[in-house]
Amino acid sequence: MSSEPIPLGDALASFDALWSPRIVTRVNDYDVRIAKVEGEHLWHVHDHTDEFFLVLDGEFRISLREPGGERTVVLPKGAVFTVPRGTEHKPEAPSGAAILMFEPTGTSNVGDRHDAIPDHVDPTTGHALDL
Repeated sequence: MSSEPIPLGDALASFDALWSPRIVTRVNDYDVRIAKVEGEHLWHVHDHTDEFFLVLDGEFRISLREPGGERTVVLPKGAVFTVPRGTEHKPEAPSGAAILMFEPTGTSNVGDRHDAIPDHVDPTTGHALDL
């Protein structure tokens, strides 16, 4: 991890891969990850952790399957949302977006249980940021 400030714009400019998060820094036992996203991710569940999202650019949507039914949360630039542990969800960004996530180190971006992983999604616990 860097001992210097990391400009998020530079960090996002350092890679092009979609749905392939980069670890910007760590806070205690948590990763701070950034990702470029476009199109749909996949339905998945994190059984043991919440998942925090901050939209850095664009619009980001998260469909949720909750006890009361299915709904979609729409997040514009600057909005935050936390998906509670155990909630099945599917992120998407029809027009593309940049996001920041905060989750325990080693958390898979496709969750503990998930649908088939499409080719455009990189199943990972995060890649090192190469600035």
